[in-house]
Amino acid sequence: MMSVAYGRAEELVFSGAATGDIFIWKDTLLLRTVKAHDGPVFAMHALDKGFVTGGKDGIVALWDDMFERCLKTYAIKRAALSASSKGLLLEDNPSIRAISLGHGHILVGTKNGEILEIDKSGPMTLLVQGHMEGEVWGLAAHPLLPVCATVSDDKTLRIWELSAQHRMLAVRKLKKGGRCCAFSPDGKALAVGLNDGSFLVVNADTVEDMVSFHHRKEMISDIKFSRESGKYLAVASHDNFVDIYNVLTSKRVGICKGASSYITHIDWDSRGKLLQVNSGAKEQLFFEAPRGKRHIIRIAEIEKIEWDTWTCVLGPTCEGIWPMHSDVTVVNAASLTKDRTLLATGDDFGFVKLFSYPVKVSSAYFSGEGEQAGPERVPGASWGSVLQGQHARFKKYVGHSAQVTNVQWLHNDSVLLTVGGADTALMIWTREFLGIQESKLVDSEESDTDAEEDGGYDSDVAREKAIDYTTKIYAVSIREMEGTKPHQQLKEVSVEERPPVSRAAPQPEKLQKNNVNKKKKLVEELALDHVFGYRGFDCRNNLHYLNDGADIIFHTAAAGIVQNLSTGSQSFYLEHTDDILCLTVNQHPKYKNVVATSQIGTTPTIHIWDAMSKQTLSMLRCFHTKGVNYVNFSATGKLLVSVGVDPEHTITVWRWQEGAKVASRGGHLERIFVVEFRPDSDTQFVSVGVKHMKFWTLAGSALLYKKGVIGSMEDAKMQTMLSVAFGANNLTFTGAINGDVYVWKDHFLVRLVAKAHTGPVFTMYTTLRDGLIVTGGKERPTKEGGAVKLWDQEMKRCRAFQLETGQLIECVRSVCRGKGKILVGTKDGEILEVGEKNAASNLLIDCHMEGEIWGLATHPSKDIFISASNDGTARIWDLSDKKLLNKVSLGHPARCAAYSPDGEMVAIGMRNGEFVLLLGTSLRLWGKKRDRRAAIQDIRISPDNRFLAVGSQEHTVDFYDLTQGTTLNRIGYCKDIASFVIQMDFSADSRYIQVSTGAYKRQVHEVPLGKQITDPAVIEKITWATWTSILGDEVIGIWPRNADKADVNCACVTHAGLNIVTGDDFGLVKLFDFPCTEKFAKHKRYFGHSAHVTNIRFSHDDKFVVSTGGDDCR
Repeated sequence: MMSVAYGRAEELVFSGAATGDIFIWKDTLLLRTVKAHDGPVFAMHALDKGFVTGGKDGIVALWDDMFERCLKTYAIKRAALSASSKGLLLEDNPSIRAISLGHGHILVGTKNGEILEIDKSGPMTLLVQGHMEGEVWGLAAHPLLPVCATVSDDKTLRIWELSAQHRMLAVRKLKKGGRCCAFSPDGKALAVGLNDGSFLVVNADTVEDMVSFHHRKEMISDIKFSRESGKYLAVASHDNFVDIYNVLTSKRVGICKGASSYITHIDWDSRGKLLQVNSGAKEQLFFEAPRGKRHIIRIAEIEKIEWDTWTCVLGPTCEGIWPMHSDVTVVNAASLTKDRTLLATGDDFGFVKLFSYPVKVSSAYFSGEGEQAGPERVPGASWGSVLQGQHARFKKYVGHSAQVTNVQWLHNDSVLLTVGGADTALMIWTREFLGIQESKLVDSEESDTDAEEDGGYDSDVAREKAIDYTTKIYAVSIREMEGTKPHQQLKEVSVEERPPVSRAAPQPEKLQKNNVNKKKKLVEELALDHVFGYRGFDCRNNLHYLNDGADIIFHTAAAGIVQNLSTGSQSFYLEHTDDILCLTVNQHPKYKNVVATSQIGTTPTIHIWDAMSKQTLSMLRCFHTKGVNYVNFSATGKLLVSVGVDPEHTITVWRWQEGAKVASRGGHLERIFVVEFRPDSDTQFVSVGVKHMKFWTLAGSALLYKKGVIGSMEDAKMQTMLSVAFGANNLTFTGAINGDVYVWKDHFLVRLVAKAHTGPVFTMYTTLRDGLIVTGGKERPTKEGGAVKLWDQEMKRCRAFQLETGQLIECVRSVCRGKGKILVGTKDGEILEVGEKNAASNLLIDCHMEGEIWGLATHPSKDIFISASNDGTARIWDLSDKKLLNKVSLGHPARCAAYSPDGEMVAIGMRNGEFVLLLGTSLRLWGKKRDRRAAIQDIRISPDNRFLAVGSQEHTVDFYDLTQGTTLNRIGYCKDIASFVIQMDFSADSRYIQVSTGAYKRQVHEVPLGKQITDPAVIEKITWATWTSILGDEVIGIWPRNADKADVNCACVTHAGLNIVTGDDFGLVKLFDFPCTEKFAKHKRYFGHSAHVTNIRFSHDDKFVVSTGGDDCR
């Protein structure tokens, strides 16, 4: 059975058989057969009152509704064609392969690649035709007229008119298939090379034979007339030879020998005396015409030769057309314009590319054939090395489905002709000149290897572009420790083991009990109460209003945070296992308070959750290796689009409720910053990034895109795009690196909003209720400008807002508009609310900026603590009111902090080896000193308020006498410390200090002389004022089994002395009993940090635990 159609009754089916019969079925029962055609019935179409059929016999037949009567037949014949036909029938009665009927006409498709329209009254019009099955390689443009010729493996030679008619003028059947053809310089003769090694010259008008030759056994691969009178004809074959014929005498007058493989391309010089030849062995050879004597030409001379045509794919002037690591057969054809400015190529990937000529690369070199060839001599240059060079910039056009076998410019360079191999298509590409680009824009793909960065440079964009999350994914030690980890060390057996019952005096307490109530309170449980932090430095659009502006939602570390604006209280989503990189809120009313977040990781997950209940609604397992850096919901809220930081920057669309992937595709070779659905669509979205602007359409399970087309707009170049917003009538706005906003209609650029911001436009927000657009950028605060601006629906007028953060440069990374207010998140970890009417700026959250936080100390008697960070600031926080009390800029990254016992002074150690002493409340400088060059790792003030201990990365602890005032003279130091210092604790009487080192060794020294105490009996009797050490028999149980590649970084024992909390490289906070002398002790674990927990402290009354993070900046 070859065709099928349904009848008017549901149970009736009609099928066309290979015998020419129509089979009539009722359900599965055959009722009868009807003879319809001589040969197979290839096509059948059901009508309201009957059927139309077509067969191999070339007959179209109209039937009644039960095939009882044939109403009319039409024979497809040349004689029946109307005068308006666009072409010629190849033969009468062609086999019919497709048929359709409507509007009083029958549409017919034939095996010969023809489409005809048959009027029911009889006339036939040929609408479209092309080559039949078989690859098309031969293509020649007429030297004077808008005409071309093609020859194909289908054994036909065809002449085509390229003017408005686009029709076939002549066709001739050949004995063999052909692979090449060429017009004579006057356009009167046409040479055709055939697959059997023969060639013929025909009259270009009548396509009748003029002369033919058969001197070769293998196929003729290229054929060219010499210039001027066309005196000579060069014929290249797969026999490795090029024959030269005298056209006037019809005799072979020369043979070009010396190619080591089949000939692929030939070109004449403008004088008709030199021939250049390309071979399948990557050779570029030169021969003198007409004798065919081989010539050796220097590289410098090759570029000076004036060639009649350039169709070769090898040579110094077109080395850049080759993609990286490609084979020599990848580029099939080339054609140079007459003005020698544009080189067109066709390749095996179906791409047509345009290059500026000459097409050079810097890394190419020549290697000679049989000898070293320098810049002077190129005896048959081998171009193998060229294929490894970086290819040049180009524009890429897609139309052919298979390999592009040939390309030719028309005589006036106005049209490019291309033919496809397996797709048999001849395509006509019109060249758009600058003068007419505005009226008719053409889609093209830019080269993905464009090395230029338009729009200038910005340090923040450069950092974000280069950031690699791979190093942050794995749990590794944040400190470079050396030695055997505590739980793997062999314990030395004490000589005097204390008997179970002893009359000796009891051992003193390990830890001084500082609990005010004198009651030993055991800490049973921890609950996350508040997070100080907002991730703005490498994220965007991750801050939103909830519940009509009553709450805000944002993220830092591995926590999604919902904060009530009136009370300041926070609630948390803690199901992520690593840094959250993106957050979005579903805008559809049906999915109120539905949030999507995702993270870094080797196989990251996207979590969709309810912001109020914190219940996980869906988890999407991603294909994005390294992490997901942007997510966005569609207009109906049912779909979610995500983009990864994997090398392909894959874009994926999900049906999130079902957890199903709808479609996925590589987005771009470089970083994509934003991907957002149009607010009115579930199928259209836009992605922007590094030199990247694409308009996507979701079509079933496929993602299709069109690149943004700049066109001829003055001063407009494709830049790195950082943000996107939308307007009515299919308008799209994108924020660029140089501060401009590009306005697009569909995917064409229509307008430029110049200098919307003075620096990069990092974020844009589209207000759904009124269409107003908010932009956020990087700006220096001025009276006129502001880093946040509110625009009308077309971005023609705006109002600027001052943020009043005190920063020299304000860098906004997220904006969101509520009722009369704009929510703003900055790169430096600030969250602000700006009033639209009064322009008042209210600072809601002011956190540490990018950089690890190591310094942490709690006040000895109040609910406050201080943190010191690599961002160069120290900040005092209120634990009860959950707010920032004061901050100071230190000028250098800070590594540690400590309060004095009375809380009047704060000591801070810096990464450059300096330390400072500040007044506890005002943070005014009291004194500073720098005796070391390496980082200060820990700093402590003794319980008697006399000594300051400063531990550094230089394997030292220095002691200073605070009673001598701000001179801060060093009065002693510890020697023989095995590695860098990580923690220190004074004894309760201020006479001793315990030092934990990077070699997993704990040492005890006298204060202030620094002498090491090695007697275990003496050490055993010391009572410590604090315990922050991660080393010692008392805390051996805090080390986990899986600590091979990661460490416990910090610890703190309660003031009651009954519990110890730890922070580790897995991002976990753990609660143990103290002392913790059994290995792998029982504990409770708490999530929230994403990366390394760097420091941890109990508050003065053990009500709060404060922990700090490394890369998660909180």
